[in-house]
Amino acid sequence: MSSTPHPPAVVNNLQIGSRVALFGMVVNLVFATAKILGGVFGNAYVLIADGMESALDVAGSFIIWGGLKFAARPPDETHPYGHGKAEPIAAVIVAFGVLVAALGLAVQSVREILVPHHGPAPFTLVILIVVIVVKEILFRYANRIGRDAESTAIQTDAWHHRSDALTSAAAFVGISIALIGGDRWQSADDWAAIFACVVIAANGIRLLRPAVYEIMDTAPRGEIVDLVRNAAASVPGVVEIDKCFVRKMGISFYVDLHVQVDGKISVREGHHIAHAVKRAIQDRDARIADVLVHIEPAES
Repeated sequence: MSSTPHPPAVVNNLQIGSRVALFGMVVNLVFATAKILGGVFGNAYVLIADGMESALDVAGSFIIWGGLKFAARPPDETHPYGHGKAEPIAAVIVAFGVLVAALGLAVQSVREILVPHHGPAPFTLVILIVVIVVKEILFRYANRIGRDAESTAIQTDAWHHRSDALTSAAAFVGISIALIGGDRWQSADDWAAIFACVVIAANGIRLLRPAVYEIMDTAPRGEIVDLVRNAAASVPGVVEIDKCFVRKMGISFYVDLHVQVDGKISVREGHHIAHAVKRAIQDRDARIADVLVHIEPAES
């Protein structure tokens, strides 16, 4: 049985994910500019570091958007299983970018601690409050879409927003301490920047793992395997399910199934049962792009 085009539900999820990534890219661009300018004029390196992280998020959102657009392409002669791998590959690139950014910002934060500088300006706190609220709202929205679609890339982009909210919260605390504590606590915002770098790095590692697992065709967890088995077993003529392999390609799933039937039936009847099994599985979950059914004679 040959591969089929992406189901409408899958295509719709990819399109929604692309729009979310594009919107996030615009928001990150606005916030990156505001934070960097606020940090420069407000003498707050933690805000500059936070702005640089947002600027990297712009690049990350662009990569995620491009990966989702490429993953939405239907199967063709050179990619019979579709282009879904573009999605976790995009997530891996973004995760590595996050880790590199965390290291670079941490090094610069240490330098700022060692070099005396003016304390931060109070107006920088207003910028951070707006960022925290908007980013947390974006995280909840994008993460819900990513979970519903089981999209590694969309969830990666969502956690970028949560990471930005956390680093901005750390910046808010650091700048507040520096303002309240006076000259003795002027480096508090730089220590907050180091904490922000730790948060950024932790998120990078957390985002990298599922993407690598997906590229390595790690068997998906959860109810998807049980769903496939139960759907196949419900088809008349199926005696037993022998083997069931499920792999994730982007936000689609591909199934390889060995089904045992009565060994005395004709090849044509076995062929009809195989088609019925495929329909039953795809009817249960629209994310299943294709099912390859192998018919075997049941043991006496």
